[in-house]
Amino acid sequence: MSPLFPALRTADRKEALRFGERSLTYAGLAGAAGALAARIAGAGRVAVWATPSLETAVGVVAALLAGVPAVPLNPKTGERELAHILTDSAPTAVLAAPGDVLPPALEALTRIDVVPEAGAGALPVEPHDAEPHDAESPALIVYTSGTTGPPKGAVLPRRAVSGTLDALAEVWAWTPDDVLVHGLPLFHVHGLILGILGPLRRGGSVRHLGRFSVEGVARELSTGATMLFGVPTMYHRIAEVLDTDRELAKALAGARLLVSGSAALPVHDHRRIAAATGRAVIERYGMTETLMNTSVRVDGEPRPGTVGVPLPGVELRLADESDGIGEIQVRGPNLFSGYLNRPDATAAAFTEDGWFRTGDMASLDADGYVRIVGRKATDLIKSGGYKIGAGEIENALLDHPGVREAAVTGEPDADLGERIVAWVVPADPQAPPTAEELAAHVAAQLSPHKRPRTVRFLETLPRNDMGKIMKRALGNG
Repeated sequence: MSPLFPALRTADRKEALRFGERSLTYAGLAGAAGALAARIAGAGRVAVWATPSLETAVGVVAALLAGVPAVPLNPKTGERELAHILTDSAPTAVLAAPGDVLPPALEALTRIDVVPEAGAGALPVEPHDAEPHDAESPALIVYTSGTTGPPKGAVLPRRAVSGTLDALAEVWAWTPDDVLVHGLPLFHVHGLILGILGPLRRGGSVRHLGRFSVEGVARELSTGATMLFGVPTMYHRIAEVLDTDRELAKALAGARLLVSGSAALPVHDHRRIAAATGRAVIERYGMTETLMNTSVRVDGEPRPGTVGVPLPGVELRLADESDGIGEIQVRGPNLFSGYLNRPDATAAAFTEDGWFRTGDMASLDADGYVRIVGRKATDLIKSGGYKIGAGEIENALLDHPGVREAAVTGEPDADLGERIVAWVVPADPQAPPTAEELAAHVAAQLSPHKRPRTVRFLETLPRNDMGKIMKRALGNG
């Protein structure tokens, strides 16, 4: 297989990575990651204490150069879940920044401090420079959220990483001239594979904010960055201040590409950003096990409420379709190899003819654009004989001026089978809209059978580190 990072072979002085005031050129990254790769070659598997830092990026690149599977660890993971991940993946060492304080669960592992400056003047040591690794060999083992039991380790082969990044390069016209800015966590596919490994594979640059802020976005997009990756909560914060922050609006208007993922971006935020900047946000759709499946093309029609069309090489179909909605199933080179130590779960995740069951429900526009309505387990509501997607009701609620945030779930109902429940964070907590007003609003925008039968007001919605609403934490949803 060809090298994942061809630009490391040239080892020039172009900036590759920047985290705050700290940065590495390609020459510096080649030396630091190459020296570390020589140390960990043959280590079996290595865990990476995945803080938003230069050390995490260097550690993961070193593991990929050495052909050693890396297991990114979320520093916020609880004791029980961390113990499960370590037992399941059995790493021999943990890569961390010298100042990181690691939890007791990691004390049994050999600790290797990542020093980005080490060996910065030298090229990677053979054979790591050539990366002579099989396309099917594991690159990363990324653990899923564990909403239905202990987290499962998705084994991501090198061909899935390179295939997804190359497909995105085609549909986004991603080149070495692009400079990406983002503030996403580095223990997940979005922040690590797309946000760090993506620019490095292209030979471009990435500027990580450390922690997301609208000020950081404006600063970086005003000083040479061309692309922004974010999740809906980030774009929502951007949308809320665009009317008064002219510098931010100008910076976004000058960006080449704005990408949102990991959850659906509400249509009203799409509209606010486009109106203030003249720039549409592009959405894409993926998951840990499949990396990226679809995206709106940079030369295609931006269509709020959709996640675009299948990426080159990815096949997509809707299974068990009724009322225009079915489960998304995919196959292609972007798929994972399986769940680590879980042949039963791996077998259950695929159909008999080899398609991966995503658990996401969607409809297809006439020209192939995918509209995701939610998760099969939590977002598909069967009420009064209708199959209803929570996502479209949430978008309708968010179009109401009195609603700041909204989530929709289904609850058992003796008459309807399931009743639609809306969980709403009001724009003004002192004067929230009435349940009747919101139900009438949804009925007028969509149809009467899609109106919420129950409305519950909250101060905030529960979200995970990637900004996804945790519906299982909402009552019986």
